[in-house]
Amino acid sequence: MADIRIHREHRLGLAKARKLAWQWAERVEAEFEMECTVIEGETSDTVEFKRSGANGQLIVAADHFDLEAKLGFLLGAFSQTIAHEIEKNLDALLASGERVKKK
Repeated sequence: MADIRIHREHRLGLAKARKLAWQWAERVEAEFEMECTVIEGETSDTVEFKRSGANGQLIVAADHFDLEAKLGFLLGAFSQTIAHEIEKNLDALLASGERVKKK
């Protein structure tokens, strides 16, 4: 099994970060056939995601995102490519959130 860990800091606050996390969850459900569940908390949310060969969670806090994923044997061979794609999507989403905040 391959593990992916990604940490991104931001200055969006929890409300805006939640909205972006929902967008991310909708995107991975559509593009990668993930099943996502959002567990809302007082100071952070957890987006759990899974599909055949992969599972993990995205912790959404007021000042950071932490993503951890476990890839099965077949997807593990592509772990670097998958990690890069996740980073690219998450960074683009954060950048769009920062642009909206600055307006």
